[in-house]
Amino acid sequence: MTPKRQQFDERDTGDLRRYEYDDEVVYAADVGLGEATVDVAGSTVLLVRDDDQAEFEVPESGTVEAAINNGVLTVEVQR
Repeated sequence: MTPKRQQFDERDTGDLRRYEYDDEVVYAADVGLGEATVDVAGSTVLLVRDDDQAEFEVPESGTVEAAINNGVLTVEVQR
């Protein structure tokens, strides 16, 4: 599956990529290795890593799922 559009945004927390497909939008960011957890509350993604906490609103509407695997945060929004 090839993304229709890919956007790149460099932030203080690292690189954030956005991939847009027909039926979903995927965000991916390198959060580094270590103890990190992610949770979703409505359209808000909550990331806790060590003693730091960050949150961001997902601009697309739909079902939001988030996971961390090998230091990479992925947020999938099903349309």
